[in-house]
Amino acid sequence: MTSWTPDLNGRSGPLYRAIADALAEGIADGSLAVGTRLPTHRDLAFRLGVTVGTVTRAYAEAEKRSLIGGEVGRGTFVQGQRPPAAPLPLSWTPPSVPGGTGPINMTTIRPEHAVAVQSLGTTLNAIAASGQAADLLGYAPHAGLPHHRAAGAAWLERQHRVSTTAGSVLMTTGAQNAMAVALAAVARPGDVILAERLTNIGFKTLAGTLGYHLEGVALDEHGIMPDAFDSACRRLGPKALYLVPTIHNPTAVVMPQARRAEIAAIARRYGVILIEDDVFGFMVPDAMPIQTIAPDITIYVTSLSKSVSAGLRIGYAVVPPDLQPRVEAAIRSLQYSAPTLPAEVASRWIQDGTADRVAETQRVEDLARQRLARSILPVETVYGHPAAQHLWLVLPEPWRREDFVLETRRRGVIVTGADAFAVGRASAPHAVRVGLCMPGTRDEAARGLRAIADSLEAPASAMMSIV
Repeated sequence: MTSWTPDLNGRSGPLYRAIADALAEGIADGSLAVGTRLPTHRDLAFRLGVTVGTVTRAYAEAEKRSLIGGEVGRGTFVQGQRPPAAPLPLSWTPPSVPGGTGPINMTTIRPEHAVAVQSLGTTLNAIAASGQAADLLGYAPHAGLPHHRAAGAAWLERQHRVSTTAGSVLMTTGAQNAMAVALAAVARPGDVILAERLTNIGFKTLAGTLGYHLEGVALDEHGIMPDAFDSACRRLGPKALYLVPTIHNPTAVVMPQARRAEIAAIARRYGVILIEDDVFGFMVPDAMPIQTIAPDITIYVTSLSKSVSAGLRIGYAVVPPDLQPRVEAAIRSLQYSAPTLPAEVASRWIQDGTADRVAETQRVEDLARQRLARSILPVETVYGHPAAQHLWLVLPEPWRREDFVLETRRRGVIVTGADAFAVGRASAPHAVRVGLCMPGTRDEAARGLRAIADSLEAPASAMMSIV
C-alpha cells in the first residue's frame, strides 16, 4: 500500500474534490502508477485531518472519473484514465438504420414513433390555424398553462391510474427534469438521497451533478427490500427515496402491491419523501402507483417519453399541496416553465385520443418484442416483466459483464452492462440491460437478439480477460 498523501494547500472548492483532483494530477505526472494500491479511507483521513466521509466522497469522485477502482477484500487501486470499452451510457448513439451495416443499438429505451409521426403535421397545422400560436410562443406560468395541466391530469387518470386534479399537476420538461425539480424541492447538495442499489442511469448522473449523496438500497426479485430501506433510514437520515416500482430500470421487475404499501409506511415513519418514477406505468394496468397509497409524501413523476414521444419532452409531476410551492420555485429556477408548443401538441393528442392510440401501439409492439426475445434467448437468462421495453439478461458462468459487452459489440450489438446502473461502490451483478425498442424494426431487433444469443454460447470469449 502506498503512503500517498496529497498536498491540499492552495486548492479551492470542496475537500473531497481537491483530493480527487490531486489523484488525477498524481496519475498524470507519473507519481501514482497504474496498479498502485491507495491508502484506506480511514488511513488517508487520519493523515489529512479530515473525516472518513470526505475521503469516501473523494474516492467515489475519482472512481466516477475512471481514475481508480475498488476490489472487494483487496482495496482501492489506481487504474488511470482508460478509455471506456463501450460508449458511455448517457452518450447519444443513433438508432440503427434498418438494413444498414452499423451496430444495432440496444442501449436506449424509446417508443415506436409511426403513429405520432403521422399525426404531427395535422396537429401543427391545426395549431397554426387556431389563432393561439402567439399565446404559445410567449412565457407560460411556471407550473404550466391551465389547460395543459388539465390534459395531463386526464392522461394520468386514464393511463397511469392516478386520480388527481389539474391544480396538483405541474408541467416539466420530461421525467428527467421532473426528478431534478423534485430533488431541488426536498433536499440540498450534500444531503443523503436513497435509490435502489441498481438504478436509472439518468438519476445517478443527476444526483452526482447536483451534489447529492446517493446511497443504494438492496433489491430482491420484487424490488427494493423493506428491511434494507428501514435500516438505511435509521442509519443515514435520508431526505428522499427515488424508486421505479413499475418495470424497474434496469431489472424490469414490478413491485407487488403489498410491498408498495410497506415501503410507503416506512417512509412515513421516518419522514422520507418518496420520488416515484412511473414512466413505464402505462404498460402494467394492474400496478397501482405508490402515490395512490401515500399521496401526501409522494412526488409522482412521469412523462410521455416512453408512451408517446421522447422528442416532445413533456413530463408531469403530481405534488402534495405543502410541497407544491417549493417544486414550482424549482421549476422557475431550472427552466422557468415547460415549453408550451410541445405541451400544446401533447394536450391535443390527449384530448382527441391520438396519445392513447400511440400508447396502445407501443404496448402491442413491446409485447411482441418481448415474445421475440424470449423465443431467441435462453429462458433461464431472461428476467423482467413480459410487457417491458427492456429485459434484464443475467449472464451464465463464466461470463463477466464487461467481457460480454465487448463480445456483443464485436458482433455488432451494443448493450449496457450492470455496472452502469450500480449506485456508489456497490458491486454489480454479471448482467446486462437489453433495450428492445431502439432497433427500427422487429427484424433488426431479431438480428440483435440472435447475436446476443450467439455471444452467450461463446465461452472461449468469456475467458479472454482471464490470464
